[in-house]
Amino acid sequence: MAKSDGTSREMVEIRLVPVTRANRALVTSLRLAPEQIDFVASNADSLDEARSDRDARPRAVIAGDRVVGFLMYEAPRDDDEARIYRFMIDRSSQGKGYGKAALREVLGEIRGLGHVRHVSICYEPENEAARRLYRAAGFVEEGLDEDGEMIAELVLPASSGR
Repeated sequence: MAKSDGTSREMVEIRLVPVTRANRALVTSLRLAPEQIDFVASNADSLDEARSDRDARPRAVIAGDRVVGFLMYEAPRDDDEARIYRFMIDRSSQGKGYGKAALREVLGEIRGLGHVRHVSICYEPENEAARRLYRAAGFVEEGLDEDGEMIAELVLPASSGR
C-alpha cells in the first residue's frame, strides 16, 4: 500500500492489529465528534462485549505508530457471512483517509479467511459519512433492521487462490 504524503487521499498506510492489554487503553481513549456519539457504541462497551463473544474480532486501526481507530467484526466458521458491527476513527484523525484504508484492510482480512462470501454492516441511516464510505466500497443498502439501522451488504468476489 502506498503512503500518503498528505496531499493525496487515494492510499494511506494503516494496519489492523488485535486489541490486547497493551493497546486497550489507547483504543478506549479514542473519541468521536459530539455529533457522532449516538452512531456507535463506545469502544469500552464493545471490548467488554468481545470478552463474552467467541466470534468477535476486535481490531485497533494503526497509522504509523498511532492508534487512530477501532473496528470489530465476526466471521463464524460455520457461516459464509461476516458482520462488521463496530467501526470508528478518532475525531482528530477523521478526513485523512484512515476509514477508507481500514475498511479496505478489514475486507482483505475477511476475504483471507476463505469461508466468507458476503459481508454485512449496519449503521444509523442519518450517518451520511458512513453511507458514502460503505457505498464507495461496493456495499448495497438492503433496508432497515428491527432497530432502525440500515443494513448494507457486500458480495465478495470468488477467491482467486489468494
